[in-house]
Amino acid sequence: MSHSPLIASLLRHKLTAGLLVMQVALTCAIVCNVASIIGHRLTQMQLPSGVAENELVLIESISVDESANPLARHDADLAALRAIPGVTSVTAVDSLPLSGNNWSNGISLVPNGPSLTTATAYSGTQEEMRTLGMHLVSGRLFLPEEYIPLGAAHDWSGINHVSSTIITQALAAKLFPGQDPLGKVIYPGDGPIRIVGVVDHLLRPTLDESEASGYATLFPMLPDGAGITYVMRSAPQERERVLRQAQKVLAVLDGNRVLRRPQTFEQLRSDYFRRDRTMISLLLAAATGLLLVTAAGITGLASFWVQQRRRSIGIRRAVGATRADILRYFQTENFVIVGAGVVLGAVLAYGLNMLLMEHYALRRLPWFYLPAGAVALWGLGQLAVLGPALRASMVPPVVATRG
Repeated sequence: MSHSPLIASLLRHKLTAGLLVMQVALTCAIVCNVASIIGHRLTQMQLPSGVAENELVLIESISVDESANPLARHDADLAALRAIPGVTSVTAVDSLPLSGNNWSNGISLVPNGPSLTTATAYSGTQEEMRTLGMHLVSGRLFLPEEYIPLGAAHDWSGINHVSSTIITQALAAKLFPGQDPLGKVIYPGDGPIRIVGVVDHLLRPTLDESEASGYATLFPMLPDGAGITYVMRSAPQERERVLRQAQKVLAVLDGNRVLRRPQTFEQLRSDYFRRDRTMISLLLAAATGLLLVTAAGITGLASFWVQQRRRSIGIRRAVGATRADILRYFQTENFVIVGAGVVLGAVLAYGLNMLLMEHYALRRLPWFYLPAGAVALWGLGQLAVLGPALRASMVPPVVATRG
């Protein structure tokens, strides 16, 4: 079948065909970016935290007694929580992965040098790594004599005096690519801190669009502020009972405090990604609505053209065109229109992505979303035009004789 009549027909209807091309282009640009955002958020929601999520429960304690010694209070609390049947280990920490409480430092390799990256600083008591279930892949754990108070009462100055750190593999690869990080020195504060161990993975308390979600450091610093998070590890089936008993134990030990957010780590993860789930639902609804509107536009225009061309279709049938030829004509015409829209849409998609990167710090649009979007729009176009094309193929040759 020659395509010259098809091109000539489209040129005679430049305005309507152009509007449909623009609609397809905008749909392509928006849907590709929406799919990229959803795909990235789904990937983030599946990221492992690096801790034993199904064995952990936690509870926050905020003291209102300004005269109390926080370190002594924490020791007493930990001893009482450790005595709860079913608790295998317990620790007090200042933050946890996905908790939203992020304390980050710029990391330099020389005194007062430029920061190569930022990394979260985690602090906790001596059983922190065992309780959280982190995996040490090289080096050693902290020694008891290395622990110092975090120094919350002195402008968080503990970071300037601590001597050792354990970092994640991701951070080690960033700071010392291709090298063994053990024994090397970093400067997250004013003083040098030697790397004594490496853990395989530990997610940061907050995630962003960068690749630095696994950049974390652990320091032997004892949290000594008014607010603290106690984390208990137990068998999964014991978590609810341990959590209820922990609240009672802490309330009896000290009434001058507020206990809040008793929960499992799985609940903590679920809460962190609640807004992402809502956003994904809204984006899916918007993208689906846009695709339906585009499909309706294609169907409407094709139906209009079929009605407008009934006599010419009848003439073609009278001179020998088969029903398959008519069907193929309208499908090819739609393929050309959608194809033009996809090409223009690819340019608009990258333009829209640049704006989103600049104003909302989103990631660059991966290239594979464009061919995937093109295939989806071509398939949608062929389905949308199928009904009008079938009606066109049913036009009998006798229509050519009517005025």
